[in-house]
Amino acid sequence: MGRKEDNIKKAQSIMTQPKYIRNIGTAAHIDHGKTTLSDNLICGAGMMSENLAGKQLMLDFDEQEQARGITINAANASMVHTYGGHEYLINLIDTPGHVDFGGDVTRAMRALDGAIILCCAVEGIMPQTETVIRQALKERVRPVLFINKVDRLINELKVTQEQMQQRFVQIITEVNKRIVAQLPDDLKKAWQVKVEDGSVAFGSAYNNWAISAPYMKKSGISFKDVYEYCKNGDQKTLAKRSPVHEVLLDMAITHVPNPQDAQKRRIPVIWKGDQSSEIGQAMLNCDTKGPVAFMVTKIIMDPHAGEVAVGRLFSGKIVRGQELYIAGMPNPNRVQTVSLSVGADRIPVDEVDAGNIVAVSGLKDAVAGSTVSSLADMESFEKITHYTEPVVTVAIEAKHMKDLPKLVEVLRSIGKADPSLQVQINQETGENLLAGMGELHLEITQYRIVNDHKCEIKASPPIVVYRENVKEKGGPFEGKSPNKHNRFFIEAMPLEEAVVKAIKSGDINSSAKIKDPKALAKQLQDLGMDKDEAKSVVCFKEDNVFLDMTKGIQNLNETIELCKQAFDEAMSVGPLAQERVAGMKIRLVDAKLHEDSVHRGPGQVIPATRSAIYGAMCLGERILLEPMQKIFINVPQDMMGDVTRELQSRRSTIEDINSEGDNAIVVARAPVAEMFGFASAIRGATQGRALWSTENSGFVRLPTELQKTVVASIRKRKGLNPEPYDAAYYSG
Repeated sequence: MGRKEDNIKKAQSIMTQPKYIRNIGTAAHIDHGKTTLSDNLICGAGMMSENLAGKQLMLDFDEQEQARGITINAANASMVHTYGGHEYLINLIDTPGHVDFGGDVTRAMRALDGAIILCCAVEGIMPQTETVIRQALKERVRPVLFINKVDRLINELKVTQEQMQQRFVQIITEVNKRIVAQLPDDLKKAWQVKVEDGSVAFGSAYNNWAISAPYMKKSGISFKDVYEYCKNGDQKTLAKRSPVHEVLLDMAITHVPNPQDAQKRRIPVIWKGDQSSEIGQAMLNCDTKGPVAFMVTKIIMDPHAGEVAVGRLFSGKIVRGQELYIAGMPNPNRVQTVSLSVGADRIPVDEVDAGNIVAVSGLKDAVAGSTVSSLADMESFEKITHYTEPVVTVAIEAKHMKDLPKLVEVLRSIGKADPSLQVQINQETGENLLAGMGELHLEITQYRIVNDHKCEIKASPPIVVYRENVKEKGGPFEGKSPNKHNRFFIEAMPLEEAVVKAIKSGDINSSAKIKDPKALAKQLQDLGMDKDEAKSVVCFKEDNVFLDMTKGIQNLNETIELCKQAFDEAMSVGPLAQERVAGMKIRLVDAKLHEDSVHRGPGQVIPATRSAIYGAMCLGERILLEPMQKIFINVPQDMMGDVTRELQSRRSTIEDINSEGDNAIVVARAPVAEMFGFASAIRGATQGRALWSTENSGFVRLPTELQKTVVASIRKRKGLNPEPYDAAYYSG
């Protein structure tokens, strides 16, 4: 029996013992070495050939990942590692670093208990590193730190031993600063990373070596030895004396909590149901005998097995043939196969116990983010909040009419597998809209539609997604129902910035029903909202809020549901360019209703309320918000001029310029609309010597002088009259 088969057998026996399981992930900025590290960990655990480790990129098994040299999907693998005389099962997820695939990182964190944060010794903490630390801590995933590419620091930057150690201290301090900022008081100290307790390791994933304080004691290797080995080009001996998989898997076992301990801390944060209920207790204790509680973090489309749901099992056990309920769906789904993942391979097993990361086929109603249980009425896990939202859209049509039904199917399954994509299917016009995190995200998705799903398409050039808002308070505006028997008076104004931030960060869950109006009112008041307004919240739609400020209006309680529906519609399609509305406060201040319910049905109330909202927005002077990107560029000093020229031609503002050695680091902000084609332009301007990364940076007001042209072009593209309607149009 080969070592791999032997390890698979061991893995199956450890799966039933939660205290010997560790669920960990790699997380870092793009190109800081996550996938190379994952390869070497898997190889060290005997799951792949030694010669290929770090070169095969086993977890980048998607051909687009191999062609582009980046990770696009969060991929997972299980392996066995011996530590302190015991064998441990390590479930590892390798996550993407590119900002366009940030949604995959957030979802993967839900399945993990610990994350190896990789940080390049040369580049230090980068924007995406900061984001992944924030994502991990929000999910109460314990971080450990691996400072990678130490050999580059020694050989390329020619630092001395003292400078090398200073650099390490600087990176550790920066990481801890970010950890402390995100955590409650009881964890601030405990979760900081420290060299002395072994929660920090240093090394080179590519050259297969790493070192940590406990391993130095064990192996007798010192920083001086590390420095000498790298300087003399003998990293092979170092890799034999201190292999990366030994050091990092030891670190994970020591510092990452096992599922039983982790879930006690994590469940209250990620599940807001009754902790004393049977399922609440089962999850807190990671109880195999309890009801099934499974959270899907990813859907894989397998050409043979169909849709495979991968995720974390928090309680109970999943058995082949079992019937499970998916939250929000009426009928149960039957489990067809249960398996452990090793890169692209899945090893079938009969059953899996709580505390594991598992792949299940047969859950056809599940999407990434679904709650799955043996109980029909289990309360769902908290919605996974993403730090970025789709800002670029393409219109997609089938190349041949006969493929239209197939394209609709393909788009549905792609939307299931990647919730960061927004798919709008229009079967009447045959034009479907696909909104993603950036150009690359949409490019990869289109490639998959054509090559993986064998469906030929025509795609429009990328279109930017805007948002609508108002300059100031507008209204009250009167909206009349078509039968003139009902009138609604509405005011529209921008929502307080602090409230918008709280919704975006997930502190206020705007997608759930309001369970505790008093607690919500207090939270909103603390964020600066007026006391009466805070008590009058009816509902949210994303980061917009609808308030009922009326007093004692007869029959309004029967009509308010229809007003909510109208609010929902108005926020999805704004009055300026039919783009979504963002950051708005809509106040119902008065209403006159017909006493007979026959005269205040949906056909009367919805158009009247919608018109009143649109009219109030017109009075408040409608504005467009455009999406921005933050750009970080690392470039040789002598090419600074070319970079700043390129940025200035794209309406960007340069926020900061730092120099590090011969290189300059430029930080700028630019509108997404101006960033198309930036990759090839910056390569051309710097002869390919610039390294850059971007992260989405919210929406800002479009300059007034551009608004008229942009609005006209959006409306024209949507087949509307180029000139938006004014308030008079909505007065009925």
